[in-house]
Amino acid sequence: MDISTIIFIILATIIVVSSVSVLMTPNPIYAAFSLAITMVTMGFLYFSLDADFIAGVQLIVYAGAVMVLFVMVLMLFDLEKETEAYSKGTFSVFLKLMCGLFLTGAVALSVRQSIKGLSDVAKVATPAEQVETIKLLAGRLFTQYVFAFEALGVLLLVIAIGVVAVARSRGGTHARH
Repeated sequence: MDISTIIFIILATIIVVSSVSVLMTPNPIYAAFSLAITMVTMGFLYFSLDADFIAGVQLIVYAGAVMVLFVMVLMLFDLEKETEAYSKGTFSVFLKLMCGLFLTGAVALSVRQSIKGLSDVAKVATPAEQVETIKLLAGRLFTQYVFAFEALGVLLLVIAIGVVAVARSRGGTHARH
């Protein structure tokens, strides 16, 4: 086995273990942390597969922005009460396992369809064509859609400030005592 195969196996193992930990851990904060580990490791996996743009998007959008959103939502809850409701009972465990099995089946079906469709693959874009596509996307994002891009940033900042204010005033994680 070469080094790239070993790295792939290590990263895939970390992704599977942390993904299962998201489903099975009783504490929502630990579940969010496990999800962050999964997303960051997937970014590293994309880097190892020479998909640098997708890896960057994975790290910036998912591991960054989405995890900040999850943590802000968790700040709204009184975690002592929520942890009890989140993890008690056989129904909760059954529901988590069923969701895990459903997602496993969906991934398996997607992989099967992808393998089946490999014979129909047309010409793959060259690296130069891929760079031109990314330049076109970036050009549109920062010229034609720059106002929407900036407005979204301001909106996310306002949401973050609002979540902190509501969490502090209503007895969330950061309530004033």
